[in-house]
Amino acid sequence: MQAIEADSLVVRLGKRNAVNGLSLRLGQGVHGLLGPNGAGKTTLIRTLATVQSPTSGTLSLLGSPANGKLRPVRRRLGYLPQHFGYYKRFKVREFVEYLAWLKEMPSARIPGAVKTALERVGLTDRAEDRMKSLSGGMVRRVGIAQAIVNSPDVLLLDEPTVGLDPAQRLRFRELVAELGRSSCVLISTHLVEDVAAACTDVVLVSEGSLVFRGTPADLATAGTTEHVGDSPIERGYSALISANAGGAW
Repeated sequence: MQAIEADSLVVRLGKRNAVNGLSLRLGQGVHGLLGPNGAGKTTLIRTLATVQSPTSGTLSLLGSPANGKLRPVRRRLGYLPQHFGYYKRFKVREFVEYLAWLKEMPSARIPGAVKTALERVGLTDRAEDRMKSLSGGMVRRVGIAQAIVNSPDVLLLDEPTVGLDPAQRLRFRELVAELGRSSCVLISTHLVEDVAAACTDVVLVSEGSLVFRGTPADLATAGTTEHVGDSPIERGYSALISANAGGAW
């Protein structure tokens, strides 16, 4: 059984299909989701997180249909949206505890799970600080902590490294590599180098459709020195997006 199984998935937003007939199967490992602005990445992540409902096609999460009973599935998901809200007066520990409670974790497990999650994102020393006192990068790390507090079987991260400094991004890559050994991790990002360093495979979407699926090494061979980019993987990305758009990139 794959953790995520989508067949001819369509998600309509307004008058357009943000996800347009996409078929995809993802299992254990770290998967990078790439694509230009407006490609449908955030809509796809939201749909996989059961925030957005599919318009047509089929979607199965952890063996259960996404149009069925969602509470058992949601207990096994971790989700970091691109923008997330929080109560500014909450302490860091309280915020992650609150999200653990919303995920219906057993009360006895929550304190230890919160402690471990904060340790993994390097925020143990800020556990009693108010959320309003944190920098943008620290808030993002709290977001990662709440996403992983329940040891999810499927972890969905939308632009998780925004606001992180280079050292924090390196630690993040180590963390997701560790998580991917036992879970299905999907990372949506604009940073191609993060995909190259952290992901076992790459999913490239454009205009809501799948245009490439392969390893970072496969992606690196898709371009030439004539394409835009500072590295082979960036040039491969540019080549595929250009070919799909029918013009120069």
